[in-house]
Amino acid sequence: MTRHDHHPAAQPRRTTRLRALLATAAVTALGAAALAALPATANAAGGLTVQYRTSATGATADQSEPWFKVKNTATTALPLSEVKLRYYFKADAPGATYRFACSWAAKGCANITGTFGTLTAPTATANRYLEVGFTSGAGSLAPGTDTGDMQLRFYQSTWQPLRQSDDYSFDASRTAYADWTKVTATRAGSLVWGTAPAGNTPTDPPTTPPPTTPPPGGSGTLWDDFSYTSYADPKISANGWSVRSNSGGPGVPGATWDPSNVTFATSAGNTVMTLETSTAGTAGTTEQAEVLTKATKFQNGTYAARVRFNDAPRSGPDGDHLVQTFFTINDLKAPMADDYAEYDFEYLPNGGWGEPSNILYTTSWETYNPDPWQAVNQHTEARQSYAGWHDLVLTIDGSSITYFIDGQLFGTHDAAYLPERPMSINFNQWLIDLTGQTSTTPRAYEQQVDYVLHVKDQVLTPAQVNAKVAAYRSTGTAFEDTVPAA
Repeated sequence: MTRHDHHPAAQPRRTTRLRALLATAAVTALGAAALAALPATANAAGGLTVQYRTSATGATADQSEPWFKVKNTATTALPLSEVKLRYYFKADAPGATYRFACSWAAKGCANITGTFGTLTAPTATANRYLEVGFTSGAGSLAPGTDTGDMQLRFYQSTWQPLRQSDDYSFDASRTAYADWTKVTATRAGSLVWGTAPAGNTPTDPPTTPPPTTPPPGGSGTLWDDFSYTSYADPKISANGWSVRSNSGGPGVPGATWDPSNVTFATSAGNTVMTLETSTAGTAGTTEQAEVLTKATKFQNGTYAARVRFNDAPRSGPDGDHLVQTFFTINDLKAPMADDYAEYDFEYLPNGGWGEPSNILYTTSWETYNPDPWQAVNQHTEARQSYAGWHDLVLTIDGSSITYFIDGQLFGTHDAAYLPERPMSINFNQWLIDLTGQTSTTPRAYEQQVDYVLHVKDQVLTPAQVNAKVAAYRSTGTAFEDTVPAA
């Protein structure tokens, strides 16, 4: 997505190969589900209940409208930031993508988040879920109190009607709030309410703690803590990086990619790379920044980076439609070529692509056609602020693509989007357009990167990534690249 300036939620269009892959995956998953253990059910003494009603009762509807209340049944306060709800449904098509919205909430829509995920053990009535969470601004519930109304909705990104009658958590008869155990709730990662579809336990992090020691060495590792002096430091090129200076997309047509906008400084004892994007409201004054590997030799395995996103500019007026990224990509050899691959973390602090405010996307790309625009991708999003430092982890194996943020599962994407060819590793920061802020007053935005890590052909947990980073830093290793050429 970060090489072509288009919304990740663009309408998907399936290829024959993609349909076959999805059909095979669905059959395999349903077979596994039939052998699954009994459904995961919460302990009755969990300390909270979830009530549900719907205001869209049709078997099909333009959008699903699950409304919730969470009640604290314990004797102590319940911090809502520890609570996550899951509403389970069956996707209308294998490649269907969905968007979440909050119409009204007693706790404030700004304090409620909604993300979508894919079940590891699909059933006849559920292969996806909507996970509803709370920011710290939602506060706590005193014993015996509830959240009040949470009037939520979700819909297909194409605005095609969706079928609800075959969804696990849907019940057309529930037009008034009542306890509903087909919606689950976790508190601090442990299931405390409801029954999940068979074979699916909504614990996050996983019930069994992952190991914290790095796995044995594999066939190659890239590690860089960006200990450079400037964009002109010869070690940058020697270590396989390119600081972009050529023109072209993505972003504002006519903008430049200025290498001097990439700088290095010490922060908390580590060297940090800063990418600056600046503008005075015209294409001629817009400068963007990008750093990427010269080699396209990275495919399956684990990718990780510690990145600082910023909601506000370093100087000048705020409001530009900015994109801050960490991603992998290869080249599109022809429109709709099915050996294209791209996997993105993209943060939009001021919205854009039709979004009114901050949103973070993770997007897995199968292919696209630039003109006329067609896209085949799967994405997960969260509409909330991600200002500050975050540990971003992406894993790719033979069955799925998985995204983690700060050690928590963010999204899992399907096997149809796995890469067929190696990719490069990239960071960039750019402007979608100049409509978010029309002032001619100069302003500058910053994205920072602490380190990057890739381990070839090994799927590491976030805890294993942290242990590997700590091991490199304990030995003072600034750079290592043992990943073989593609």
